[in-house]
Amino acid sequence: MELRHLRYFVTLAECLSFTRAAERVHVTQSTLSHQIRQLEEEVGQPLFDRIGKRVVLTEAGETFLGYASKALREVDDGLSHLMRAGDELSGEVRIGATGTFNISFVPECLAMFLQRNPTVKVTVEELAADAIGQRLIDATLDVGIAYQPADPTHLWFEPLYTEEMVLVVAPTHPLAQRRRVRMVELHRQHLVLLPKAFATRTMLDECFRASGAEPVVAAEMNTIAPMIGIVARTQLATIVSTHAVTPREDVRILPLESPTPVRTPGMLWKRDVKQPPAVRSFAACIRKLALGRSLAGRRSPETGAAAQEPRGRRPS
Repeated sequence: MELRHLRYFVTLAECLSFTRAAERVHVTQSTLSHQIRQLEEEVGQPLFDRIGKRVVLTEAGETFLGYASKALREVDDGLSHLMRAGDELSGEVRIGATGTFNISFVPECLAMFLQRNPTVKVTVEELAADAIGQRLIDATLDVGIAYQPADPTHLWFEPLYTEEMVLVVAPTHPLAQRRRVRMVELHRQHLVLLPKAFATRTMLDECFRASGAEPVVAAEMNTIAPMIGIVARTQLATIVSTHAVTPREDVRILPLESPTPVRTPGMLWKRDVKQPPAVRSFAACIRKLALGRSLAGRRSPETGAAAQEPRGRRPS
């Protein structure tokens, strides 16, 4: 498989027309068709369905598109760095992130990026996912760090890694000594959760329905840190991303199962916008940190200083 195969594939996936795609990559339609067939033979399954003059992605093609696009971005970022030949980046990078990522992920990215690019100005705003999407469309943000948007018409979503949600309780909570908790066991438990406007809350409500649990939502808060703070002081429990809470003596972190709530964070971009070098460089830092998290695997939730028994299954 060669780089041109990926470029032709991604271009055809964006145009869904051999004529327009061939014009964009400056080859004949027959050459483009031949290169796509070569790629399909190598991967062992069709990536496009040809219906008359129409072209649509197969399920395999949809899956492969995210990986191919990510690979091309990595190559383009690398070439951009080499072509600058040591020139310092300048300009501004405007980032929108949901609260979960501002706890540790975004600060780690910023530290890595600013150490290498001290002349770039970076602004970070903590926003709800819907607001991030709208700000990207309005071009008042360059990149978002959130979850997949409900309407991807104007936004491109690049998955980064998979994360589990965990239950957080005070050490005196009745569930505090458990090694793991089934979702159905949260029936009638008093919780503090994000408001219904958040995509994470929607996903959790679906998990409750699937398990038959009907918890009592005693409080709603729109930021993670105060939610953890009230849990540490009361008998309320909460559910947050495994990366949103660090081990501390006044809370216990418990894995959830049957089902395990899972989210896939990623980067959000406005479609068909050419990003300046500083933004592409920051995106490369995000990918590098996300890859490190993915390779490290899902860390074991901890209760205070003592680690809990590791999970037997990791999400794919």
